[in-house]
Amino acid sequence: MDAQQRLARFTLIFAIAFAVFVVTPAFLEGPFPLYPLMSGGDALDLMTPLVLLPLYWRLFRIAPEHAASGRQVLLFVVLAALWAEGQGMHLVANSIGRLTLDLADRPAGVLTHFYDEGLSHYLWHIGLVGLSALLIHRQWTAPFVAGRSGLGLAVAAGVLHGFNYFIAVVEAATAPLGVPFAVGVVGFTLLRGRRELRRQPILAFFFIAYLIASLCFLGWGLYWGGLPEFSKVGIIR
Repeated sequence: MDAQQRLARFTLIFAIAFAVFVVTPAFLEGPFPLYPLMSGGDALDLMTPLVLLPLYWRLFRIAPEHAASGRQVLLFVVLAALWAEGQGMHLVANSIGRLTLDLADRPAGVLTHFYDEGLSHYLWHIGLVGLSALLIHRQWTAPFVAGRSGLGLAVAAGVLHGFNYFIAVVEAATAPLGVPFAVGVVGFTLLRGRRELRRQPILAFFFIAYLIASLCFLGWGLYWGGLPEFSKVGIIR
């Protein structure tokens, strides 16, 4: 298996891991047996940056022959730190917030809600879209020059990731950030990158992902007349 195929395979591994660690914790509401004040989702979410950030790094590396510049590495570290800060803030504030509902109108409850539903979501998702943009830029400036790979793995990974990106953005209420970014990636690829997809697995992956996400945003918005959170329409609590 050549480097191009390995990179395409890693997009699928990344998409599966993203689904497991970013989306599923919201559905694991039962108490964690080893410490019942935590939910099962909280316990799983503790592992999120430890699993996903190394996968981001693997995609960032592309291949040994495509060395990153010092500025690119520095930018990756800053965005990864922002991603981890937002994710960790959300995990803690969300976990505590479930136990302090009776303090919702008190300063402690208001501050917890701000960290949980406001600041943490945007810090996390700025890091998320920033890393995506950096990965796309890295691949754009370091395409594979030999061979043209099939798109099967990138398409499968993109469909899965696009749907989960849609879920993450809607439930986090970060549509003002997440929707324009997705549409922008789709537009960029259609205008400038559509002939590069077989030489750039990461671009192909994110193009499919954000195309699927954009279609989901459109369908969800038309159905509800906006982009309400899943918890607000009763799909999750």
